[in-house]
Amino acid sequence: MADRFSPVCVRTALVCALAAVGAGLVGAVETKASTSPADTPPVEIGRSQSGNYLAALVAGADRDTNAAAIYSREALRADPRNVDLTERAFAAALADGDGADGFQLAERLVARDPNNSLARLALAARAISEGQFAAARLQLASGEAGKAHDVTTTLLTAWSYAGAGDPRRALETLDRIHEPSLAVFRDYHAGLIADLLGDGFEAQRRLKSAYDGDKNTLRLADAYARFLDRHGQVEAAKKVFADFSKLIPNHPLIEGELADISAGKTLPPVIRNARDGAAEAFYGLGGAGTAQGDELAAMIYLRLALFLRPDHDLAAITVANLFEDLKRADEAIRAFDLVPQSSLMRESAEIQSALELDTLGHNDEATAKLRDIVAAHPKDPDAWSALGSLQRSAKAYADASDSYDKAIALISAPDRSNWTLFYFRGICYERSKQWPKAEADFKKALDLYPDQPQVLNYLGYSWVDQGVHLDEAFKMLRRAVDLRPNDGYIVDSLGWANYKLGHYQEAADELEKAIDLKPADPVVNDHLGDAYWRINRRIEARFQWNHARDMKPESDDLPRILDKIAHGLPDEPSAAAPAPAASAPVSATQNGGG
Repeated sequence: MADRFSPVCVRTALVCALAAVGAGLVGAVETKASTSPADTPPVEIGRSQSGNYLAALVAGADRDTNAAAIYSREALRADPRNVDLTERAFAAALADGDGADGFQLAERLVARDPNNSLARLALAARAISEGQFAAARLQLASGEAGKAHDVTTTLLTAWSYAGAGDPRRALETLDRIHEPSLAVFRDYHAGLIADLLGDGFEAQRRLKSAYDGDKNTLRLADAYARFLDRHGQVEAAKKVFADFSKLIPNHPLIEGELADISAGKTLPPVIRNARDGAAEAFYGLGGAGTAQGDELAAMIYLRLALFLRPDHDLAAITVANLFEDLKRADEAIRAFDLVPQSSLMRESAEIQSALELDTLGHNDEATAKLRDIVAAHPKDPDAWSALGSLQRSAKAYADASDSYDKAIALISAPDRSNWTLFYFRGICYERSKQWPKAEADFKKALDLYPDQPQVLNYLGYSWVDQGVHLDEAFKMLRRAVDLRPNDGYIVDSLGWANYKLGHYQEAADELEKAIDLKPADPVVNDHLGDAYWRINRRIEARFQWNHARDMKPESDDLPRILDKIAHGLPDEPSAAAPAPAASAPVSATQNGGG
């Protein structure tokens, strides 16, 4: 997962940054569309101007940045003097990473709307990239951005002074940021500027202050440790990395840099020049935007970071993560491909890219890609775990359990971060009818991560299904629901466990809650139909079964659902019941997350 500044430290920064973006950007995508990404129409150039405009709105609402950029530009061709269309096309081009088109449109926009702050910001970024630091400051001082003196303007102005070799003005500019919640952000950039311009004392003071203010952020720990290493404080640098590893074990960036230090290599600074510094400012604000849910603004800031510094691996990964959150796997794959081959994050990006291929339905291609990765990195447990997840998704449970075996064997002392390895291997064992092994893995997962709701749910339901350890099983299921009251699958498991024990009214009560949370899941609808039948609500039961039938249930479940629609349930409950909804294969996360 890409590094992000903590929301507490950047909340005010983000508010100011978004204010600088201007109303036009926010209006470019007014609401989230009700359609899924798959519903976005294919790009068809040559439709009417109004058709292109509407298509751009739909694509933008679905966060299909490429289609939004194409449709917006096509709509603008028919009405090139329209300021609103120019602004939409400009914002869409930036969000899609098309700097050439974006900067051209920014010039047109400023000519018609001199106060447009986002256009001014983009042109300032271009000026910094060209080493035109005075021109950048002129753009930043013009229009609404100059009046607001927001954090984005302040950071970029400071870096423009740094680019001109003027540390005094650069630091004075940053020190105008007085908001306590922005102190970490301010000191981080002040430390980077002081380091770049040769003031080691001030650099250490500021970077230490930023790190002490937030030790949970990768970028702050990384920058401070690199500084310490370059200034001969190797053991102190190692401690910074070690402390961060307690928060996020096995992070590839931290492990790679620790290996470099141990090999006697000196770590390079985070920032090489003022252009990198401006990119770092955009990256930090973009990361804040992703944390706050402001996807479009975040995407534009991150794209500007990548324009200024194309090798910014963490910015590329943050873009990819943002697309993952938006369920746009194709865009996420393209963003992961932006991570340089030389980056310590490249293997991680390739693993995530393969997992996204699987979400697009290309399991064979994804599995082949991951097999290549494990062949190249046979001692990487994350690679083996990801391969196991794809095999589990394809219901190749024996192959998946073998991959998890290899991942677990590579971990000398499993800790809390490794609970998913045992949980997922346990699922493979349970699905392949090896319950004793599955039970042992579920218990091991709980030893590593007590009260983990997914494991409580799976193990508790399995015990109820077998009629063993019933008191403990119901405690587990109730605890899982307490921990995840809005997880429809977990609530469904508690309801279905009540059904299995003949507590039909309690089952219906719980399953009604589950259906509110997961109305489109065939298993939950099927379960509620069964519970309704047992409490003599038979019209409603058939209604739920019909819903389950129409929601593309598993092929093994469909004949049973059709039989119930036709004949209802037998007088006595069947000895065999469908597996719990929550026991379906769970999507893997790369580093053992839930």
